[in-house]
Amino acid sequence: MTKKFEEKMISAVKHLENEYASVRAGRANPGVLDKVTVDYYGVPTPINQVATVSVTEARTLSIQPWDRSLLKAITKAIQMSDVGINPIDDGVSIRLNFPAPTEERRKALAKDVSKMAEDAKVAVRNVRRDAMDKFKAAKKAGELTEDDQKDLEDKMQKITDKFIKEIDAVAAKKTKEVMEL
Repeated sequence: MTKKFEEKMISAVKHLENEYASVRAGRANPGVLDKVTVDYYGVPTPINQVATVSVTEARTLSIQPWDRSLLKAITKAIQMSDVGINPIDDGVSIRLNFPAPTEERRKALAKDVSKMAEDAKVAVRNVRRDAMDKFKAAKKAGELTEDDQKDLEDKMQKITDKFIKEIDAVAAKKTKEVMEL
């Protein structure tokens, strides 16, 4: 009975990890381009579906479109996005050079990381609340005994605690990565 709630909590943690992938921490990370789309024959298409995106150096991303006619469109899409880096088009590929973040920028990123973690914790707690409501309704309907309800609530609380710890660990790792640059 707790399985589907646990799966929702897993998806909250996965969502947090995906959000962290798009946090630009000074190190080149192809994940920053995940939300950038380019107009490919009239269809908005993610860059990673029309080009090879690779990390050539610690602070440099290289984008090699499979179709060279897309160079200008990709450059424009990156400039219009919130990536905040000016692309360098050399006629064959596009380079993105990530500057080292300032101390102030690192602190702002760490704050963003904490806020994302807090949002994930709220999502996990909401799943727990929904589970607890469901257990109470089942008891009221006579589908559960009081002991079964308590056991399920205890199990749900342990699962919740496990995921909150996991979120804290993921957030601590990302904060450390952001602050060490």
